[in-house]
Amino acid sequence: MMTRLLCGLRRYRRDQKGAAAVEFALVLTLLTVPVLNVVDLAMYAWDRMQLDNAAQIAVQAAWATCSTNANRPASPNSYANCAGMPGAVTLAAQSTSLGTNVTWVLTSEAYYCITTGGALVFAAAATATPPSDCSKNGLGGQASDVPGDYVQITTSYPFAPIFPAVSIASTLTSPIRRTAWMRLG
Repeated sequence: MMTRLLCGLRRYRRDQKGAAAVEFALVLTLLTVPVLNVVDLAMYAWDRMQLDNAAQIAVQAAWATCSTNANRPASPNSYANCAGMPGAVTLAAQSTSLGTNVTWVLTSEAYYCITTGGALVFAAAATATPPSDCSKNGLGGQASDVPGDYVQITTSYPFAPIFPAVSIASTLTSPIRRTAWMRLG
């Protein structure tokens, strides 16, 4: 009886049937977590790019609605000069694949001068009278440069990873926020 048992054990160890399935199952469990992380990180990157696009579209809608002198300043306090701006910006910001989950905030509108290095330097509030040129008060511009009325819009989107329990993406900042600037005039 013992010999028969030992013979069966030797035969069992030499048998290769099903070994590939077992190896596949072991490797698949090791690859599952990295693949799920790649999917979540790709979704985060996609949502962030779509939010960049939403911010740019929103600021372009603000420009299209409020770029004439009669519509400025398009102050976030009253919108008295540019009453159509909130609706136009909301519609534009929510026109991406992210849809109505995108929210926006007009974070600032003010007069800025552009330095020779290309940076924006605050010149005056949108409700104030801007300086006549950008060479005054260390604004970094030329006397021939006139301060521009710039609007800044920040969009926000609540990102939720598909696989929060195993995803690195669950440690990333949420909601995602992106900002775009444009000169109104």
